[in-house]
Amino acid sequence: MLNKDALEYLVGLGYEEEVLVSTENGLFTKVPLTRVKLPKIETLKVSNLTSVIDFIKTNIDDNDVRLLIQVVSPGEVRVLTPIREGERDEILRAVAILPNNIRYDSFIDTEMFNIMLQSSFADNNDKDLLLKFTGLIRDEAVKETGDNGVSQKVTIKTGITTVGEAVVPNPVILAPYRTFPEIEQVESKFIFRMQEGSRAALYEADGGAWKNEVMRRIKEFLAGSLEELKHIEIIS
Repeated sequence: MLNKDALEYLVGLGYEEEVLVSTENGLFTKVPLTRVKLPKIETLKVSNLTSVIDFIKTNIDDNDVRLLIQVVSPGEVRVLTPIREGERDEILRAVAILPNNIRYDSFIDTEMFNIMLQSSFADNNDKDLLLKFTGLIRDEAVKETGDNGVSQKVTIKTGITTVGEAVVPNPVILAPYRTFPEIEQVESKFIFRMQEGSRAALYEADGGAWKNEVMRRIKEFLAGSLEELKHIEIIS
């Protein structure tokens, strides 16, 4: 039921006091009503998890305010307020700065392939193997070694003037930079293929399982860094 102040306001606007009408089918209003939404908090944007932790520790000191940290994806984390009028305010968003030169599912020349590996993949044994392998490839045609489309042979330099054939390493385990720098980059399986003209390609081969592992690591990292704050809930 409308209170006195609301009725006086409506009357002042030219409405009669009887703005609500009760019928056998329910309660109706004579005037259109629009929900008034409170202004939203402007979302701050950062690019690493350290900033998320520092912000929460510095600015959120009220244990009665329960915050929700949502790990949205391997490259995005959001900090949300409690539900207010059916909605949450997003007070902070962290989006990782990731390499833009990683190319999957398409063949590129070995020079660009090597640059991509060196600049956008964490060091491991298979990265070193691919760099060494593609650096020795000659421009002769890539040869298939079977009819199953899995194994390949290429002509490589085995000395200053000698050449030989080598089986293309496949599959390979690599760790592209695809999450925040505070998190150890997750290794996953890739199919490595070669094409005539010294062109190489990578194809993801783990069905996207790496994403779940990265998000688990982010959640674990945040939980460990904020364990003294009992009013924080972290989901992924």
